[in-house]
Amino acid sequence: MSVRRLVFISAFFLLTLCADAWAEPRGGSAEAATNAWLAAELNDTVALYQDLHAHPELSLEETRTAARVARELAAAGYSVTEQVGGTGVVGVLVNGEGPVVLIRGDMDGLPVTEATGLPYASTIRTKRPDGSDVGVMHACGHDVHTANLVGTARLLASLRSRWRGTLLIVAQPAEELGRGALAMIGDGLFERFPRPDYALALHVDADLAAGTLGVNTGWSAANVDSVDITFYGRGGHGARPHQAIDPIVTGAHFVTALQTLVSRRVRAIDPAVVTVGSFHGGSKHNVIPDEVHLQLTVRSYSDDVRALLLEGIRQLAEDTCRTFQCPKPPDVTLKDEYTPAVYNDPELAVAATRLFGDLLGEDQVLAMEPGMGGEDFGRYSRVLEVPGLIYRLGSVDPAQIAAAESGGDPLPSLHSARYAPLAAPTLRTGVRSLSGLALSLLAPAPD
Repeated sequence: MSVRRLVFISAFFLLTLCADAWAEPRGGSAEAATNAWLAAELNDTVALYQDLHAHPELSLEETRTAARVARELAAAGYSVTEQVGGTGVVGVLVNGEGPVVLIRGDMDGLPVTEATGLPYASTIRTKRPDGSDVGVMHACGHDVHTANLVGTARLLASLRSRWRGTLLIVAQPAEELGRGALAMIGDGLFERFPRPDYALALHVDADLAAGTLGVNTGWSAANVDSVDITFYGRGGHGARPHQAIDPIVTGAHFVTALQTLVSRRVRAIDPAVVTVGSFHGGSKHNVIPDEVHLQLTVRSYSDDVRALLLEGIRQLAEDTCRTFQCPKPPDVTLKDEYTPAVYNDPELAVAATRLFGDLLGEDQVLAMEPGMGGEDFGRYSRVLEVPGLIYRLGSVDPAQIAAAESGGDPLPSLHSARYAPLAAPTLRTGVRSLSGLALSLLAPAPD
Protein backbone atom coordinates (compact mmCIF):
# COMPACT_ATOMS: atom_id res chain seq x y z
CA MET A 1 0.00 0.00 0.00
CA SER A 2 1.38 3.41 -0.94
CA VAL A 3 2.28 6.06 1.64
CA ARG A 4 -0.24 8.40 -0.02
CA ARG A 5 -3.01 5.83 0.38
CA LEU A 6 -2.12 5.33 4.06
CA VAL A 7 -2.37 9.07 4.56
CA PHE A 8 -5.80 9.07 2.90
CA ILE A 9 -7.07 6.23 5.08
CA SER A 10 -5.77 7.87 8.27
CA ALA A 11 -7.34 11.18 7.28
CA PHE A 12 -10.53 9.37 6.37
CA PHE A 13 -11.04 7.94 9.87
CA LEU A 14 -10.18 11.24 11.53
CA LEU A 15 -12.62 13.07 9.29
CA THR A 16 -15.29 10.45 9.94
CA LEU A 17 -15.04 11.36 13.60
CA CYS A 18 -15.47 15.00 12.60
CA ALA A 19 -18.54 14.02 10.60
CA ASP A 20 -20.03 12.31 13.65
CA ALA A 21 -19.48 15.43 15.71
CA TRP A 22 -21.10 17.57 13.04
CA ALA A 23 -24.17 15.42 12.48
CA GLU A 24 -24.82 13.98 15.93
CA PRO A 25 -26.79 16.65 17.78
CA ARG A 26 -30.10 17.34 16.10
CA GLY A 27 -30.30 21.10 15.86
CA GLY A 28 -26.55 21.38 16.44
CA SER A 29 -24.74 24.45 15.20
CA ALA A 30 -23.66 23.24 11.75
CA GLU A 31 -26.99 21.55 11.12
CA ALA A 32 -28.86 24.61 12.35
CA ALA A 33 -26.83 26.82 10.03
CA THR A 34 -27.58 24.46 7.13
CA ASN A 35 -31.28 24.48 7.92
CA ALA A 36 -31.28 28.27 8.12
CA TRP A 37 -29.49 28.55 4.77
CA LEU A 38 -31.95 26.17 3.11
CA ALA A 39 -34.92 28.06 4.55
CA ALA A 40 -33.57 31.31 3.12
CA GLU A 41 -31.98 30.15 -0.14
CA LEU A 42 -33.74 26.99 -1.38
CA ASN A 43 -36.26 28.98 -3.41
CA ASP A 44 -33.42 30.75 -5.23
CA THR A 45 -31.77 27.37 -5.92
CA VAL A 46 -35.04 26.04 -7.33
CA ALA A 47 -35.37 29.19 -9.48
CA LEU A 48 -31.85 28.60 -10.79
CA TYR A 49 -32.81 25.01 -11.64
CA GLN A 50 -35.92 26.18 -13.49
CA ASP A 51 -33.88 28.70 -15.48
CA LEU A 52 -31.34 26.04 -16.44
CA HIS A 53 -34.11 23.62 -17.34
CA ALA A 54 -35.74 26.17 -19.62
CA HIS A 55 -32.43 26.93 -21.36
CA PRO A 56 -30.62 23.62 -21.94
CA GLU A 57 -27.48 23.49 -24.05
CA LEU A 58 -25.98 20.53 -25.87
CA SER A 59 -22.58 19.05 -25.09
CA LEU A 60 -19.68 21.42 -25.81
CA GLU A 61 -22.15 24.32 -26.26
CA GLU A 62 -22.82 25.13 -22.57
CA THR A 63 -21.84 28.80 -22.79
CA ARG A 64 -24.93 30.34 -21.14
CA THR A 65 -24.96 27.74 -18.38
CA ALA A 66 -21.23 28.17 -17.73
CA ALA A 67 -21.55 31.96 -17.54
CA ARG A 68 -24.38 31.65 -15.01
CA VAL A 69 -22.36 29.21 -12.87
CA ALA A 70 -19.32 31.50 -13.01
CA ARG A 71 -21.37 34.49 -11.81
CA GLU A 72 -22.90 32.53 -8.94
CA LEU A 73 -19.55 31.16 -7.75
CA ALA A 74 -17.84 34.55 -7.97
CA ALA A 75 -20.65 36.15 -5.96
CA ALA A 76 -20.12 33.49 -3.27
CA GLY A 77 -16.44 34.38 -2.95
CA TYR A 78 -14.80 31.75 -5.14
CA SER A 79 -11.87 32.42 -7.45
CA VAL A 80 -13.38 31.49 -10.82
CA THR A 81 -11.74 30.31 -14.03
CA GLU A 82 -13.84 29.83 -17.16
CA GLN A 83 -13.26 27.94 -20.41
CA VAL A 84 -11.42 25.04 -18.80
CA GLY A 85 -11.55 22.16 -21.24
CA GLY A 86 -13.93 24.13 -23.46
CA THR A 87 -16.89 25.48 -21.52
CA GLY A 88 -15.90 24.09 -18.11
CA VAL A 89 -15.87 26.31 -15.02
CA VAL A 90 -13.65 25.89 -11.95
CA GLY A 91 -14.27 27.66 -8.67
CA VAL A 92 -11.65 27.56 -5.90
CA LEU A 93 -12.21 28.54 -2.30
CA VAL A 94 -9.05 28.34 -0.17
CA ASN A 95 -9.85 28.46 3.52
CA GLY A 96 -6.66 27.60 5.38
CA GLU A 97 -4.72 24.35 5.68
CA GLY A 98 -6.61 21.14 5.15
CA PRO A 99 -7.84 18.61 2.57
CA VAL A 100 -8.78 19.59 -0.96
CA VAL A 101 -12.26 18.35 -1.90
CA LEU A 102 -13.43 18.28 -5.53
CA ILE A 103 -17.19 18.54 -6.11
CA ARG A 104 -18.34 18.02 -9.68
CA GLY A 105 -21.58 18.78 -11.51
CA ASP A 106 -22.24 18.28 -15.23
CA MET A 107 -24.03 20.87 -17.35
CA ASP A 108 -25.05 19.47 -20.77
CA GLY A 109 -28.49 18.64 -22.12
CA LEU A 110 -29.72 16.19 -24.76
CA PRO A 111 -31.33 16.38 -28.22
CA VAL A 112 -34.77 15.40 -26.88
CA THR A 113 -38.02 17.28 -27.49
CA GLU A 114 -39.57 17.91 -24.07
CA ALA A 115 -43.03 16.54 -23.32
CA THR A 116 -43.36 17.25 -19.57
CA GLY A 117 -45.88 20.09 -19.80
CA LEU A 118 -43.98 22.02 -17.14
CA PRO A 119 -44.48 25.82 -17.12
CA TYR A 120 -40.69 26.17 -17.46
CA ALA A 121 -40.32 23.44 -20.10
CA SER A 122 -37.62 23.90 -22.69
CA THR A 123 -38.56 25.39 -26.05
CA ILE A 124 -34.99 25.33 -27.35
CA ARG A 125 -34.52 23.69 -30.76
CA THR A 126 -31.51 22.48 -32.67
CA LYS A 127 -30.68 20.93 -36.04
CA ARG A 128 -29.68 17.31 -36.42
CA PRO A 129 -26.79 16.45 -38.79
CA ASP A 130 -29.39 15.47 -41.42
CA GLY A 131 -30.95 18.95 -41.24
CA SER A 132 -34.09 17.91 -39.36
CA ASP A 133 -35.29 19.81 -36.31
CA VAL A 134 -35.34 18.48 -32.72
CA GLY A 135 -35.80 19.93 -29.27
CA VAL A 136 -33.13 20.24 -26.58
CA MET A 137 -33.94 19.12 -23.05
CA HIS A 138 -32.34 18.38 -19.69
CA ALA A 139 -33.66 14.83 -19.82
CA CYS A 140 -30.84 13.42 -17.68
CA GLY A 141 -31.08 15.83 -14.77
CA HIS A 142 -27.91 17.81 -15.38
CA ASP A 143 -29.90 20.95 -14.59
CA VAL A 144 -30.46 19.50 -11.11
CA HIS A 145 -26.76 18.64 -10.88
CA THR A 146 -25.69 22.18 -11.82
CA ALA A 147 -28.16 23.94 -9.54
CA ASN A 148 -27.21 21.56 -6.75
CA LEU A 149 -23.51 22.25 -7.37
CA VAL A 150 -24.06 25.99 -7.09
CA GLY A 151 -26.27 25.62 -4.01
CA THR A 152 -23.73 23.36 -2.31
CA ALA A 153 -20.88 25.75 -3.15
CA ARG A 154 -22.81 28.72 -1.78
CA LEU A 155 -23.80 26.90 1.43
CA LEU A 156 -20.24 25.73 2.11
CA ALA A 157 -18.94 29.24 1.51
CA SER A 158 -21.40 30.53 4.09
CA LEU A 159 -20.09 27.91 6.56
CA ARG A 160 -16.40 28.67 6.06
CA SER A 161 -15.95 29.57 9.73
CA ARG A 162 -16.61 25.89 10.50
CA TRP A 163 -14.04 24.19 8.25
CA ARG A 164 -10.50 24.44 6.91
CA GLY A 165 -9.18 23.27 3.57
CA THR A 166 -9.93 23.98 -0.08
CA LEU A 167 -13.02 23.47 -2.21
CA LEU A 168 -12.59 22.77 -5.92
CA ILE A 169 -15.97 23.26 -7.60
CA VAL A 170 -16.03 21.76 -11.11
CA ALA A 171 -18.87 22.55 -13.54
CA GLN A 172 -18.16 20.06 -16.31
CA PRO A 173 -19.30 20.09 -19.95
CA ALA A 174 -20.00 17.18 -22.31
CA GLU A 175 -20.68 14.34 -19.89
CA GLU A 176 -23.19 12.90 -22.36
CA LEU A 177 -20.35 12.49 -24.87
CA GLY A 178 -18.00 11.06 -22.26
CA ARG A 179 -15.51 13.80 -23.14
CA GLY A 180 -15.93 16.59 -20.59
CA ALA A 181 -13.84 15.22 -17.72
CA LEU A 182 -11.07 14.20 -20.12
CA ALA A 183 -11.06 17.67 -21.69
CA MET A 184 -10.84 19.44 -18.33
CA ILE A 185 -8.08 17.14 -17.08
CA GLY A 186 -6.24 17.62 -20.37
CA ASP A 187 -6.51 21.38 -19.91
CA GLY A 188 -4.59 21.22 -16.65
CA LEU A 189 -7.35 20.78 -14.08
CA PHE A 190 -4.95 19.12 -11.66
CA GLU A 191 -1.93 21.26 -12.54
CA ARG A 192 -3.48 24.73 -12.67
CA PHE A 193 -5.60 24.28 -9.56
CA PRO A 194 -5.16 22.64 -6.14
CA ARG A 195 -4.84 18.86 -6.43
CA PRO A 196 -7.81 17.14 -4.74
CA ASP A 197 -7.67 14.56 -1.98
CA TYR A 198 -11.28 13.47 -2.57
CA ALA A 199 -13.71 13.59 -5.52
CA LEU A 200 -17.48 13.82 -4.98
CA ALA A 201 -20.55 13.91 -7.23
CA LEU A 202 -24.18 12.87 -7.35
CA HIS A 203 -26.61 11.85 -10.08
CA VAL A 204 -30.38 12.04 -10.10
CA ASP A 205 -32.26 8.74 -10.08
CA ALA A 206 -35.52 8.36 -12.00
CA ASP A 207 -36.73 5.47 -9.79
CA LEU A 208 -36.06 6.84 -6.29
CA ALA A 209 -38.42 9.15 -4.42
CA ALA A 210 -37.39 12.74 -3.88
CA GLY A 211 -35.96 13.03 -0.39
CA THR A 212 -34.10 9.72 -0.60
CA LEU A 213 -30.53 8.81 -1.53
CA GLY A 214 -28.89 5.67 -2.90
CA VAL A 215 -25.29 4.62 -2.28
CA ASN A 216 -23.31 1.65 -3.53
CA THR A 217 -19.79 0.53 -2.70
CA GLY A 218 -17.22 -0.55 -5.26
CA TRP A 219 -18.09 -0.45 -8.94
CA SER A 220 -20.82 2.07 -9.68
CA ALA A 221 -20.73 2.58 -13.47
CA ALA A 222 -19.10 0.67 -16.31
CA ASN A 223 -16.34 1.07 -18.83
CA VAL A 224 -18.16 2.14 -21.99
CA ASP A 225 -16.70 1.55 -25.46
CA SER A 226 -18.24 2.11 -28.87
CA VAL A 227 -17.16 -0.10 -31.77
CA ASP A 228 -18.02 0.37 -35.46
CA ILE A 229 -17.67 -2.58 -37.84
CA THR A 230 -17.98 -2.73 -41.63
CA PHE A 231 -18.24 -6.12 -43.35
CA TYR A 232 -17.45 -6.19 -47.06
CA GLY A 233 -19.02 -8.51 -49.61
CA ARG A 234 -19.64 -8.62 -53.34
CA GLY A 235 -23.01 -7.27 -54.36
CA GLY A 236 -25.35 -8.99 -56.75
CA HIS A 237 -28.88 -9.99 -57.64
CA GLY A 238 -31.02 -11.45 -54.88
CA ALA A 239 -32.08 -14.26 -57.24
CA ARG A 240 -28.45 -15.27 -57.88
CA PRO A 241 -26.80 -15.31 -54.43
CA HIS A 242 -24.21 -17.85 -55.63
CA GLN A 243 -22.70 -15.09 -57.77
CA ALA A 244 -22.30 -12.75 -54.80
CA ILE A 245 -20.76 -12.72 -51.34
CA ASP A 246 -23.50 -11.61 -49.01
CA PRO A 247 -22.26 -9.27 -46.24
CA ILE A 248 -25.66 -9.37 -44.54
CA VAL A 249 -25.27 -13.11 -43.93
CA THR A 250 -21.71 -12.50 -42.74
CA GLY A 251 -22.90 -9.82 -40.33
CA ALA A 252 -25.77 -11.97 -39.09
CA HIS A 253 -23.44 -14.87 -38.30
CA PHE A 254 -21.10 -12.45 -36.52
CA VAL A 255 -23.95 -11.18 -34.33
CA THR A 256 -24.81 -14.77 -33.41
CA ALA A 257 -21.18 -15.67 -32.67
CA LEU A 258 -20.87 -12.51 -30.58
CA GLN A 259 -23.32 -13.95 -28.06
CA THR A 260 -20.68 -16.46 -26.94
CA LEU A 261 -18.16 -13.76 -26.13
CA VAL A 262 -19.69 -12.91 -22.76
CA SER A 263 -21.20 -16.33 -22.04
CA ARG A 264 -18.13 -18.43 -22.87
CA ARG A 265 -15.02 -16.24 -22.57
CA VAL A 266 -15.72 -13.96 -19.63
CA ARG A 267 -15.76 -15.39 -16.12
CA ALA A 268 -19.33 -15.85 -14.96
CA ILE A 269 -18.76 -13.55 -11.97
CA ASP A 270 -17.38 -10.68 -14.11
CA PRO A 271 -20.03 -8.26 -15.42
CA ALA A 272 -19.89 -7.67 -19.19
CA VAL A 273 -22.31 -6.55 -21.90
CA VAL A 274 -21.93 -6.49 -25.68
CA THR A 275 -24.92 -5.10 -27.58
CA VAL A 276 -25.34 -4.55 -31.31
CA GLY A 277 -27.37 -1.38 -31.42
CA SER A 278 -27.31 -0.77 -35.16
CA PHE A 279 -27.17 -3.08 -38.21
CA HIS A 280 -27.49 -1.29 -41.55
CA GLY A 281 -27.12 -2.81 -44.99
CA GLY A 282 -28.84 -2.91 -48.34
CA SER A 283 -31.43 -0.73 -50.02
CA LYS A 284 -33.84 -3.01 -51.92
CA HIS A 285 -35.54 -6.39 -51.61
CA ASN A 286 -33.70 -8.10 -54.43
CA VAL A 287 -30.24 -6.53 -54.21
CA ILE A 288 -27.38 -8.04 -52.25
CA PRO A 289 -25.29 -5.07 -51.03
CA ASP A 290 -21.54 -4.62 -51.12
CA GLU A 291 -21.22 -3.92 -47.40
CA VAL A 292 -23.02 -3.68 -44.06
CA HIS A 293 -22.33 -1.50 -41.02
CA LEU A 294 -22.74 -2.43 -37.37
CA GLN A 295 -22.47 -0.31 -34.21
CA LEU A 296 -21.77 -1.93 -30.84
CA THR A 297 -21.73 -0.76 -27.26
CA VAL A 298 -19.36 -2.67 -24.97
CA ARG A 299 -19.63 -2.52 -21.17
CA SER A 300 -17.31 -3.88 -18.48
CA TYR A 301 -15.79 -2.99 -15.11
CA SER A 302 -12.21 -4.23 -15.05
CA ASP A 303 -9.49 -3.30 -17.53
CA ASP A 304 -8.78 -7.01 -18.13
CA VAL A 305 -12.38 -7.79 -19.11
CA ARG A 306 -12.48 -4.69 -21.29
CA ALA A 307 -9.37 -5.82 -23.19
CA LEU A 308 -10.77 -9.36 -23.56
CA LEU A 309 -14.05 -8.08 -25.02
CA LEU A 310 -12.46 -5.67 -27.48
CA GLU A 311 -9.94 -8.23 -28.73
CA GLY A 312 -12.67 -10.88 -28.94
CA ILE A 313 -14.86 -8.64 -31.08
CA ARG A 314 -12.02 -8.04 -33.51
CA GLN A 315 -11.08 -11.72 -33.67
CA LEU A 316 -14.68 -12.90 -34.24
CA ALA A 317 -15.20 -10.28 -36.97
CA GLU A 318 -12.04 -11.28 -38.82
CA ASP A 319 -12.66 -15.03 -38.47
CA THR A 320 -16.27 -14.68 -39.64
CA CYS A 321 -15.06 -12.82 -42.72
CA ARG A 322 -12.61 -15.62 -43.53
CA THR A 323 -15.37 -18.20 -43.09
CA PHE A 324 -17.61 -16.44 -45.61
CA GLN A 325 -14.76 -15.56 -48.00
CA CYS A 326 -15.22 -11.81 -47.82
CA PRO A 327 -13.13 -10.00 -50.44
CA LYS A 328 -11.24 -8.10 -47.73
CA PRO A 329 -11.01 -8.00 -43.93
CA PRO A 330 -13.57 -6.05 -41.93
CA ASP A 331 -12.98 -2.54 -40.68
CA VAL A 332 -13.18 -2.69 -36.88
CA THR A 333 -12.94 0.78 -35.37
CA LEU A 334 -12.79 1.50 -31.66
CA LYS A 335 -14.29 4.99 -31.27
CA ASP A 336 -12.56 7.59 -29.14
CA GLU A 337 -15.61 7.86 -26.86
CA TYR A 338 -14.25 5.54 -24.15
CA THR A 339 -15.53 6.30 -20.66
CA PRO A 340 -13.77 4.48 -17.80
CA ALA A 341 -15.62 2.67 -15.06
CA VAL A 342 -16.51 4.50 -11.84
CA TYR A 343 -15.31 2.96 -8.58
CA ASN A 344 -16.82 4.16 -5.32
CA ASP A 345 -14.19 3.98 -2.59
CA PRO A 346 -15.69 1.46 -0.11
CA GLU A 347 -14.55 3.26 3.05
CA LEU A 348 -15.83 6.60 1.78
CA ALA A 349 -19.12 5.00 0.71
CA VAL A 350 -19.64 3.45 4.16
CA ALA A 351 -18.90 6.75 5.89
CA ALA A 352 -21.21 8.62 3.50
CA THR A 353 -24.04 6.15 4.10
CA ARG A 354 -23.70 6.62 7.85
CA LEU A 355 -23.58 10.40 7.53
CA PHE A 356 -26.59 10.50 5.18
CA GLY A 357 -28.52 8.33 7.64
CA ASP A 358 -27.76 10.82 10.40
CA LEU A 359 -28.83 13.75 8.22
CA LEU A 360 -31.96 12.28 6.62
CA GLY A 361 -32.89 9.18 8.59
CA GLU A 362 -31.58 5.69 7.89
CA ASP A 363 -34.78 4.66 6.09
CA GLN A 364 -34.14 7.39 3.50
CA VAL A 365 -30.76 5.99 2.45
CA LEU A 366 -30.86 2.92 0.21
CA ALA A 367 -28.15 0.43 -0.72
CA MET A 368 -27.86 0.47 -4.51
CA GLU A 369 -26.67 -2.21 -6.90
CA PRO A 370 -23.93 -1.37 -9.42
CA GLY A 371 -25.06 -0.51 -12.94
CA MET A 372 -23.67 -0.85 -16.44
CA GLY A 373 -24.38 2.73 -17.47
CA GLY A 374 -21.56 5.13 -18.26
CA GLU A 375 -20.40 8.19 -16.32
CA ASP A 376 -17.14 10.04 -16.93
CA PHE A 377 -16.87 11.18 -13.29
CA GLY A 378 -14.69 8.10 -12.79
CA ARG A 379 -11.81 9.81 -14.59
CA TYR A 380 -11.17 12.18 -11.70
CA SER A 381 -10.41 9.68 -8.95
CA ARG A 382 -8.78 7.34 -11.48
CA VAL A 383 -6.25 9.97 -12.58
CA LEU A 384 -5.75 11.33 -9.07
CA GLU A 385 -5.64 7.90 -7.38
CA VAL A 386 -7.72 9.26 -4.52
CA PRO A 387 -11.03 8.16 -2.97
CA GLY A 388 -14.07 9.08 -5.05
CA LEU A 389 -17.82 8.70 -4.61
CA ILE A 390 -20.85 9.33 -6.79
CA TYR A 391 -24.23 8.61 -5.23
CA ARG A 392 -27.86 8.63 -6.36
CA LEU A 393 -30.29 11.46 -5.63
CA GLY A 394 -33.97 10.56 -5.56
CA SER A 395 -36.01 12.89 -7.75
CA VAL A 396 -39.48 11.40 -8.28
CA ASP A 397 -42.77 12.49 -6.74
CA PRO A 398 -43.73 9.70 -4.27
CA ALA A 399 -47.32 9.91 -5.50
CA GLN A 400 -46.08 9.18 -9.01
CA ILE A 401 -44.19 6.14 -7.74
CA ALA A 402 -47.26 4.88 -5.88
CA ALA A 403 -49.40 5.28 -9.00
CA ALA A 404 -46.89 3.35 -11.12
CA GLU A 405 -46.73 0.55 -8.55
CA SER A 406 -50.55 0.36 -8.60
CA GLY A 407 -50.67 -0.30 -12.33
CA GLY A 408 -50.58 3.27 -13.61
CA ASP A 409 -48.20 4.73 -16.15
CA PRO A 410 -44.64 3.53 -15.73
CA LEU A 411 -42.13 6.06 -14.43
CA PRO A 412 -40.31 8.02 -17.15
CA SER A 413 -36.69 6.95 -17.35
CA LEU A 414 -33.68 9.21 -17.64
CA HIS A 415 -33.35 10.50 -21.22
CA SER A 416 -37.14 10.33 -21.55
CA ALA A 417 -39.01 13.35 -22.93
CA ARG A 418 -41.33 13.07 -19.90
CA TYR A 419 -38.70 12.99 -17.12
CA ALA A 420 -39.50 15.79 -14.63
CA PRO A 421 -37.79 15.88 -11.21
CA LEU A 422 -39.71 17.12 -8.20
CA ALA A 423 -37.47 20.12 -7.81
CA ALA A 424 -37.70 21.48 -4.25
CA PRO A 425 -37.32 18.27 -2.19
CA THR A 426 -34.76 16.90 -4.64
CA LEU A 427 -32.56 19.97 -4.35
CA ARG A 428 -33.05 20.26 -0.60
CA THR A 429 -31.80 16.69 -0.19
CA GLY A 430 -29.01 17.14 -2.71
CA VAL A 431 -27.60 20.31 -1.17
CA ARG A 432 -27.92 18.98 2.37
CA SER A 433 -26.22 15.66 1.60
CA LEU A 434 -23.44 16.92 -0.67
CA SER A 435 -22.50 19.84 1.58
CA GLY A 436 -22.64 17.60 4.63
CA LEU A 437 -20.37 15.02 3.00
CA ALA A 438 -17.88 17.69 1.90
CA LEU A 439 -17.92 19.25 5.36
CA SER A 440 -17.13 15.85 6.91
CA LEU A 441 -14.03 15.53 4.71
CA LEU A 442 -12.72 19.05 5.23
CA ALA A 443 -10.78 19.77 8.41
CA PRO A 444 -12.76 21.22 11.32
CA ALA A 445 -12.08 24.81 12.21
CA PRO A 446 -10.06 25.23 15.42
CA ASP A 447 -12.00 26.18 18.53
